[in-house]
Amino acid sequence: MSKKTIVVKLGTSVLTGGKTRLDRAHMIELVRQCQHLHQQGHRVVLVSSGAIAAGRELIKLGHSKLSISEKQMLAAVGQCRLIRVWDNLFALYELKVGQLLLTRADLEDRERYLNARDALQAVLEHGIVPIINENDAVATNEIKVGDNDNLSARVAMLADADHLLLLTDQRGLFTADPRKHPDAQLIKEVKIIDDTLRRLAGDSVSGLGTGGMYTKLQAADIARRAGINVTIAAGRAEAVIERVINGEEVGTRFPGLVNPLEHRKLWILAGPPAQGKITIDEGASRAILERGSSLLPKGIKDVSGDFHRGAVLNIYNPEQQLIARGLSRYKAEDLRVLQGHHSDQIESLLGYQYGDVAIHRDDLVVTQLANDGDIFK
Repeated sequence: MSKKTIVVKLGTSVLTGGKTRLDRAHMIELVRQCQHLHQQGHRVVLVSSGAIAAGRELIKLGHSKLSISEKQMLAAVGQCRLIRVWDNLFALYELKVGQLLLTRADLEDRERYLNARDALQAVLEHGIVPIINENDAVATNEIKVGDNDNLSARVAMLADADHLLLLTDQRGLFTADPRKHPDAQLIKEVKIIDDTLRRLAGDSVSGLGTGGMYTKLQAADIARRAGINVTIAAGRAEAVIERVINGEEVGTRFPGLVNPLEHRKLWILAGPPAQGKITIDEGASRAILERGSSLLPKGIKDVSGDFHRGAVLNIYNPEQQLIARGLSRYKAEDLRVLQGHHSDQIESLLGYQYGDVAIHRDDLVVTQLANDGDIFK
């Protein structure tokens, strides 16, 4: 068996069994599986939820609805407790762990993104198991990735992973909500993620976590574009991690794309949020989707937002479907002047130019995700 780098995302419901405390008995079983893979030469990364649940073990609050500051306080207390539990459990198998706490800002800035990737690779190269979580103690909505499903997809890219396991309280993705439809069937493999599939995704069962099946679809779509195989499976199924890596049919599989995106385009796809929006005409849309062309000013119909040169923009077709993301060669006010004009008019309209395209194809990533509910807003 070839040696693999495996990212395992553990949701709060998996770590607690749906209760309000960490289930250490199950956590040690997960550690045993990771240690077995480690013995075989694989590299394992854990993206672990559970900080707030761990904080609740120590800090007893008399109400269930928490303010942002209370969640941050519980995360600050709980993250220390959570990493200590993982450290003690892995130490039983003579494995070392290292903690990495990330926010969206670490993934948006290109230099910080590369620094995070280098740090993660160094930890793995020294045989250490990284335990990664979002830095909830300081994160606000403006700087949060938002959920550990999407965080795990980005971590999988940072780690150059071969496989991403999203372990949850469901066996996988079903043809209908299995909580409401007992005859719902497990979908064993998904090769195309479209709007029909997204409508099948439900919410979190336990109410303890921040992500449901929809965020797992988002994470799967990001990771598979990087050539990473993804599996959504039940985190409490017997030996689930080992069985997935050994090739058993467990949960729902999302094969990685054969021609994955290069690292620069992966950062454009999954790193910074879009700072503006461009609507293009049908001809430009076809050129981008069918021929891999750059976006020319002539094809731009509308420009929204106030952004600088080099900003990440969402690109929409005439039906207002998101079809691509890219780095703008021009600031917003320049594109408004240039929209609808031919490239050979750029210098006469602006008095200068940064090339004859609005977004070069080397700086453009096709998403083909639909509508304003996408993950890239």
